[in-house]
Amino acid sequence: MATKLYVGGVSYGSTEDALQAAFAQAGNVVSAKIIIDKMTGRSRGFAFVEMATEDDAQKAIALWNGKELDGRTLTVNEARPMEERAPRTGGNRSYNNGGSNDQGASRW
Repeated sequence: MATKLYVGGVSYGSTEDALQAAFAQAGNVVSAKIIIDKMTGRSRGFAFVEMATEDDAQKAIALWNGKELDGRTLTVNEARPMEERAPRTGGNRSYNNGGSNDQGASRW
């Protein structure tokens, strides 16, 4: 069964191919996915690497946790399942020129 790893400290210049090649030194890599910020399109600085076996995953942790890749020190551990988050509140915010409610009248 494949084991998913969390990889923190990923360089903004790193690619998924480079990450996959690095982790392949520890065993068979099923997938490597760098997480991208939806607003900026840039890396968020972390990734998930899925190793083919638990043994490969443990080798990858031993090989890369605390080690440098592309100029940044990586944090590598088993990924935890995503926790349920509370729904966002607020929503319909109204902005009206710094709080003025003068409907376009002169401020002077």
